[in-house]
Amino acid sequence: MRSLRPTLCWLLLAALSLTPPTSLKAASTDAGAGNWRMIVLTGPTQIAVAAPGSTTGLDYQAELNAIKSAQARITPEQRKAIDYWSRGGVLRWNEILIGLVARYNLQPPPNVDNSYPVPDANNPFAEPQFPFANPPYAARAYSYVTVAQYDALKAAWYYKYLYNRPAPWRVDSSIQSLMPASDLPAYPSEDAVLSGVTAEMLKLLFPAAVDEITLKAAEQRQAAMLAGRATSTDLAAGLALGQAVATAFVARAGADGMRTAGGSPAIWAAMAAGAAARGEIPWKSMDVPARPPMLPLFGSVRAWMMTPADIVRERPGPPPSTSSELMARDVAEVRRYVDTGTREELAIANFWADGPSTPTPPGHWNFIAQPYVRKAEMSEVRAARTFALLNMALHDAAVGCWETKYFYFNPRPSHLDPELKSVIGLPNFPSYTSGHSTFSGAAAEVLSYVFPSGAAEFERQKEEASISRLYGGIHYRSDLEMGKAHGRRIAGYTVSFARTDGAD
Repeated sequence: MRSLRPTLCWLLLAALSLTPPTSLKAASTDAGAGNWRMIVLTGPTQIAVAAPGSTTGLDYQAELNAIKSAQARITPEQRKAIDYWSRGGVLRWNEILIGLVARYNLQPPPNVDNSYPVPDANNPFAEPQFPFANPPYAARAYSYVTVAQYDALKAAWYYKYLYNRPAPWRVDSSIQSLMPASDLPAYPSEDAVLSGVTAEMLKLLFPAAVDEITLKAAEQRQAAMLAGRATSTDLAAGLALGQAVATAFVARAGADGMRTAGGSPAIWAAMAAGAAARGEIPWKSMDVPARPPMLPLFGSVRAWMMTPADIVRERPGPPPSTSSELMARDVAEVRRYVDTGTREELAIANFWADGPSTPTPPGHWNFIAQPYVRKAEMSEVRAARTFALLNMALHDAAVGCWETKYFYFNPRPSHLDPELKSVIGLPNFPSYTSGHSTFSGAAAEVLSYVFPSGAAEFERQKEEASISRLYGGIHYRSDLEMGKAHGRRIAGYTVSFARTDGAD
């Protein structure tokens, strides 16, 4: 499979991920999750959820009758939807998010005047459609969706065990349980919470996909009702809670610095001038026509677990000077791999390329995490925690890496050796440090904390992802080594949070 083009690899991998073998039955309900530490919310009661009505009341009995009536008329398509969502709502939304990133990960082509258009969030259906889901944008998107899901589910768990209303199929034995049985209280519905918070975040991040996002969220809620898991009031309370939590995250996203991350021609010129003033050869776009650099101010976007001072403090030291003997050796090494690379090395370079029409390096690591979450039989709230921890670290890695890249403005190997032709796509941003290496260093550290039995495999994948950039001819070895160490340090902030969040 590794010898296939990356886009085709992802199509095949995505098809496999959509068909896990069985419905997901959680090994534990994680009854205490309502007291786990929040990330954006101040606490589980920041958003009030009113007490439900009695299960012996006439209104609730009418809700039960509506479920029985719907189950009597259930269609094959509805049963298919129940089966789909019974395999884990958090996992399903992660798959959907990966697919959206891959779809929108296409850089705009040039205009006839050799300028480049910029996707417009205020007119997302115009060409080029918003967003361009490049690696920093994708890392931010994965983090906002998964952290919002996690905070929303913790709040839901708090109210579930405060009110302790049982699922409809437990109240009325004539209602079938069409999803895995659980002792988890039904109010507010976790399916509705997930559908509400996720849909609102995805509509913010991928507004041109609003129709399919809305339909998918409605499908999840209907599946929960048809499966005997939730009544209409369980669903309504969950939907309102999820949407309210999303409001807090949308507000954070609006003020996190992403809107100005593209910078301006004057800022780009100043960065290049700064590198030249230090006696270095500055990076330049190798695209024809020259393309504006990718998000040069993303290093100032708000991180999750790190302060701006932390980002600067963790910045790696400078790369080898572009005029040094060490840099000459680094360039020569890249050239050797490009000129004499083996089939296996080329396959590794392509497998980890994660270029256009793929979910990007952060998405690749989300995909890696999925089977571990599935095998661990995690509750929805614990699954959300896993993806939130992973993606906070990946987002912070993007911020730290991009701050480093544009601080040093280091050229790519093909800039210093014009005869060197990379074997994979050449990214349109400075070389030092390697984004793949930084992302992979961060991801392997977090996943090894959550799944210690997989640590050796995560380490292997980190090393392979990193060296793939040397095999591909787009990074020096110094980019790789410093990037891996940087990513590991950045992830340490997230792991420190996880050790004290109450979940372990």
